[in-house]
Amino acid sequence: MENLAYTPRGVLTPNRSLAELTWLRVGGPADWLFQPADAEDLAAFLAALPRDVAVFPMGVGSNLIVRDGGLHAVVIRLGRGFNGIAVEGDKVRAGAAALDAHVARKAAEAGLDLTFLRTIPGSIGGAVRMNAGCYGLYTADRLVEVQVVLRSGEIATIPAADLHLAYRSSQIPEGAVVISALFQAPKGDPAELEQKMADQMAKRDASQPTKDRSAGSTFRNPAGFSSTGRADDVHDLKAWKVIDNAGMRGARRGGAQMSEMHSNFLINTGGATAQDLEMLGEDVRKKVLQTQGISLEWEIMRVGEFKDPGAAESNE
Repeated sequence: MENLAYTPRGVLTPNRSLAELTWLRVGGPADWLFQPADAEDLAAFLAALPRDVAVFPMGVGSNLIVRDGGLHAVVIRLGRGFNGIAVEGDKVRAGAAALDAHVARKAAEAGLDLTFLRTIPGSIGGAVRMNAGCYGLYTADRLVEVQVVLRSGEIATIPAADLHLAYRSSQIPEGAVVISALFQAPKGDPAELEQKMADQMAKRDASQPTKDRSAGSTFRNPAGFSSTGRADDVHDLKAWKVIDNAGMRGARRGGAQMSEMHSNFLINTGGATAQDLEMLGEDVRKKVLQTQGISLEWEIMRVGEFKDPGAAESNE
């Protein structure tokens, strides 16, 4: 970065450990971590950054395993300049660093229903990238458009339809950083919306290991959609059900464990490495494939280099 033709106003840190920035608290360092001051700072930085340098936008690390060998990239982490939430009629504009839960609460106070976001861990940038959803609703159902800084440094607005949002996926341009999202929300009574969110939280806390160190759901549901939470919801092709059928609830490897409380949650019981966690996930995938012929897809993103080169081979 010595020859970068732009001096950023934000914080640029070399060889920055990412472990404490992820919910699972594992992983090696990034070559660089950049925390831009604002959108203009980010745009100028990306425009000046040599094209051959990889860029990895990172949210609050709620759905991420950074491998033990670290990440050869500039990791972009948005902070205070990107967490605003503004209500505009029946629309809510939220910065990419705003927490999903905060957006749901602020909307509810204004009588707008984005309650599905309340129990989703993470920030709005990640919710857009993963088309996060629960209780039968997805980000795609409420998203109007996003503002991004492209890898070239250009600031662009992309309509939701152009993101091709699908179950736990989107087509955001390579190297682009989502900086804000605009949602359209149905109206509701603030007190009723507050109660609805309280009920969702109670339901989540009763069924998920929210006090453990996890990264949310580990694998996508083979059925290809989220739980609806309704009484007629079927569980045959839920990830937790096929993991249970494979006898892998509570399975361990090093400091990693598939939660006894909810078998689709991978937890760091203390002292786990990224390799422990990822290899336990691969153990589960192999067992589910052997026992049921179902190939589970990771929902947690895994990035970076293996510290032990042999691990990559055993992961093929």
